[in-house]
Amino acid sequence: MTNSLQDETLLERSFPRTTKALLDEYATPAYQGFQLEAWVFDDEAERQASESTFKAAGISARLRSAYKPLIHFFLEEFSWASLLSLVIEYPVLANAPRRFLLEAYPLAALLPQGVSLRWEGVETTAIAQPIHYRVRVERRSGAQETYLVEAPNRHHQDHVGEAQFSPCGWLRLTSPQGDVSATIVETDYEALFQAAMATLSSTPWQPTSPYFEELNFTVHLPSSDRRLAWDDEHISLAEALHEELYFSTLEYFQHRAGLTLGDRSIQPGQIVPEISSQGESAYLKVSLRSLDTLQAQRDEMTELGSAQQAIGTDQIKQLLAALGGQSLYATTRAGRVLEARYVEGSDRAVIISAGQHANETSGVVGALRAAQALSEQPQAHYVISPLENPDGYALQSRLVATQPRHMHHAARYTAFGNDLQSQPLGQPFEHAIREQAFATSGAGLHVNLHGYPAHEWTRPLNGYVPRGFEMWTIPKGFFLILRHQPGWETAAEQLVEAVTHHLAQVPGLVEFNAAQIALFETHAGALTFPMLNGFPYLISEDADQLTPLMLITEYPDETLTGEAFVQAHAAQMATVVAAYNAFQTLSLDS
Repeated sequence: MTNSLQDETLLERSFPRTTKALLDEYATPAYQGFQLEAWVFDDEAERQASESTFKAAGISARLRSAYKPLIHFFLEEFSWASLLSLVIEYPVLANAPRRFLLEAYPLAALLPQGVSLRWEGVETTAIAQPIHYRVRVERRSGAQETYLVEAPNRHHQDHVGEAQFSPCGWLRLTSPQGDVSATIVETDYEALFQAAMATLSSTPWQPTSPYFEELNFTVHLPSSDRRLAWDDEHISLAEALHEELYFSTLEYFQHRAGLTLGDRSIQPGQIVPEISSQGESAYLKVSLRSLDTLQAQRDEMTELGSAQQAIGTDQIKQLLAALGGQSLYATTRAGRVLEARYVEGSDRAVIISAGQHANETSGVVGALRAAQALSEQPQAHYVISPLENPDGYALQSRLVATQPRHMHHAARYTAFGNDLQSQPLGQPFEHAIREQAFATSGAGLHVNLHGYPAHEWTRPLNGYVPRGFEMWTIPKGFFLILRHQPGWETAAEQLVEAVTHHLAQVPGLVEFNAAQIALFETHAGALTFPMLNGFPYLISEDADQLTPLMLITEYPDETLTGEAFVQAHAAQMATVVAAYNAFQTLSLDS
C-alpha cells in the first residue's frame, strides 16, 4: 500500500525454522531411542507435526511453547475432566514478583465454572534452569495429581544494555541409558529479532533526527494466532514481535540520543513492523522507505452510532463540516491535513480531542458522537478535534489490512516517531491544533479520549512485561485520568465525581469494569488506584498543560470491532457529554 519512491535495503535474510533444524539434527538413526523435549516459539500445529516426524524416526519428542508455557500446558496437555480445584505455585523473582503470574494470564478466566484456583508464590533466584510452575490438581473423585510445568528463561543484556530474564528456546535430550543433557537453543524467533537490532547498531545514521522517513521491518513468521475463550484474548507470536521491534527500535534511538528510555520527544522517523504469517520459514527485511502519503482506506459507516470499526477520513471530514463553526488546521510530516472545528456559544468552552494515539480508534467515533449531541444544546461552546494524528491513523489502516486483531502500536505516534503531546510549541505540526483550539476558545477543560489494549500486551524477548507500560499490560476496565494546573484540585475532584456518577448509569459499564478488574487483580495484583462509582481514576497536578483541567479516558479498545467497539465509543461519548455538562456547573473560584 505504500507509495515509496525508494527502498534502501539494510538487511534481507531468512532464518531456518527451529522445528526443521531440530528434525535435521536429531531425527536420525543416531538418536533412535532418545527422548527429546524442546521449547520453541511456534504454534501448536507445527510443534505437533514435528513430534509426529520424530516418532516416525524412532524418537519420542515433546515440543512445547516457550511463550506462555503454563497456558499452553493447560490448552494442550492437561485434562479438564472432573476437575475440582487447582493450586499453582509460581516463581517469584525479587525484582519482578508477579511476572510469572502475568505470564499465566488469563488462566483464571479459562477454568470451568465451579473450579477453585489458588496461587502460591515461591521465591526463586532464577539460577536453576529451567524454572517452573508446580500444578497441584484435585479431581472430583478425590484423586490428586502434581505436574511440573517448566518455563525456560535466559539471563541476557538487551539492546540498551539493561539486564533481562526472558523466555527462550530450550532443548533437553535423554538417552536410552538415562543420561540427560540440556541447553539453551536460539530459536528462529529470537535470531530474527537479534538480527534486526544488530542492523540498527551497524547502520551509520545521520547526526540529526529524524534519521529516516520510514524504517520498515517486513517479517514473515509462519505461526498462526490462537484465540482464547475469554474476551478479546489471543496468543500471537506475530503481534508480540511487532511490539518488540517497534518499542525496541524506539528505545535504541532514545538510548543513542542520551535520552531516558520512554522519552516521547525522540523523533527518529516512522517505525513500521509489518508482520505476516506467510511462508515456510522466518524472513526479515529491514529497509528505508519514503513516507506513505496515501489516505487511510476504510469502509464508510452509514450510521455513526452503530459504527463497528474505525471510520474513514472522508467521513470524518463530512461529519465535521456538518457541525459548522470555524475550521482550524494543522499539517503532518507526511503532508496530511488535520482539521478541528470551533463551535462558539455562551457556555464555558471545552476542547474535545481524540486520535492522539491513532491505534486507539474508539475515541474518534466517540468524540464525533459527543459533538453531535452537544450541537443540540443551543449554548454549546466547544472545539472538536477528532483525529489528531492522521499519519498514525493511515498507518493503522494499512496494518490492520494484514493483521486485523493486533494492537499495532507502530501507529501510536506521529510520522516523526514522537508523541504529539511532546512536540515543541509553535510548530506547524499536529500539536498546533491544540494550541489553536486553546487560543481560539480559551477553554478551561480538555477532554482527551484515549484507549489501551483490549487484550494482553507483552514483550517476550525483553523480560515479557512491556517496559514503561507495566500498568497497561492487561485490561483493567474503563479508566479515567484527571490532570489539573496548580490550584484546580478541588474542581478536578468534583469533575471526576460527576463524570463517574453519570457513567455508572451507562448500561453494563460498571459490570464490564468489575469483571476486568477482578481478573487483573488475580494476575497483576491489587489495583492501586482509587475507585469512584465503579471506575478507577487518577488525579495529578500538571503545571505545563494548556487548559486548567484535562480529563483523559482510557478504554480497552485496541483491536475491538463489532458490538464491543460500539460499546467502547458509546462510553467515550458518554464521558464527553457528562464532563461537558458537569464543567458548566463547577465552582471555579480557585
